[in-house]
Amino acid sequence: MALSEVLQKPVADRREDFNLLVRRCHRQAYNVSYRLSGNHADAEDITQEAFVRAFRFFDRYNPALPFENWLYRIISNVFIDEVRRRPKTPHYSLDQTLMGENGETNTKLEIADLSSDPQALVTDRELDEPLQKGLNALPPEFREAVVLADIEGLSYEEIAQVMGCSLGTVRSRLHRGRKQLRLRVTEFMGR
Repeated sequence: MALSEVLQKPVADRREDFNLLVRRCHRQAYNVSYRLSGNHADAEDITQEAFVRAFRFFDRYNPALPFENWLYRIISNVFIDEVRRRPKTPHYSLDQTLMGENGETNTKLEIADLSSDPQALVTDRELDEPLQKGLNALPPEFREAVVLADIEGLSYEEIAQVMGCSLGTVRSRLHRGRKQLRLRVTEFMGR
């Protein structure tokens, strides 16, 4: 059955036909919503609201025109409505001089660098040295097993092949090596 024939049915009988159109156009509608809004959460909301409005006004749709074009117009209107509802927030240039708290005018806008967390960097530095000292204090076979498992991510079978020993030996060395490492790191950290 052609799309124009489907859309000429009585409105009451077109619910399933509308669902078919929604399934056919959903991905495209979401993509348009995402391009307008710039984020996934808003795109999902806009797409959902657009389909609700399209269903509500489906009797006004002209079957002679492409459904997608009609739906895109609804999406555009939903997006504009959302933008109008949001409070207006001021936009600042990164180079713009701002007015400081005491009236000074040479205050610059600073943006936090979220890629380098000072606390994480300090913690890593504080832990790195005791961890390396702890590894160095382990017997070589324990150190090798711990490094291969916990740093390199090898499986027990792969460690057994590398070290030339049985799985039971690998498990034993890992258990004892981790236990000794925990004690050594705690000792070197002064806790």
